[in-house]
Amino acid sequence: MSATTPPAGSSIFSRIIRGEVPSHRVYEDDRVVAFLDVGPLSRGHMLVVPREEQARLEDLSEESAAALGRVLPRLARALMKATGCTAYNILINNGKDAGQVVLHVHAHIIPKSSDGRGLTKEWRSSKLDPAEGAALANELRGALAGSAAPSTSA
Repeated sequence: MSATTPPAGSSIFSRIIRGEVPSHRVYEDDRVVAFLDVGPLSRGHMLVVPREEQARLEDLSEESAAALGRVLPRLARALMKATGCTAYNILINNGKDAGQVVLHVHAHIIPKSSDGRGLTKEWRSSKLDPAEGAALANELRGALAGSAAPSTSA
């Protein structure tokens, strides 16, 4: 355990999952729990959290990652129906430099409302150099070929 990784089971999300901290649960199954964010960016902002406590997405078991991905469309449809929103963002921050505050993987589903409430981020895109793109794609393919899937135990 590193100095930045909290003891297992101590994150606020693990405590919510165990029922030690109250929440407004929206959905749960054997791998995932979804609840309303207590500091919402817009009405209906929810968090989707795997029961498996890992700080970063790449550390999740394939089963937990798949469960997270499996429920996102269903929750998004429910969000649109319940709130009337027609647009939303799904956001997962990985690491403090990416804005992650709670070191337990979680996806935000954030409705975008007609009054402008929701996620607002500046998107500073650049132009991909074709040679750099080819080299990077090759490096990524090599990394994929040499990478093993994380442990499947949750």
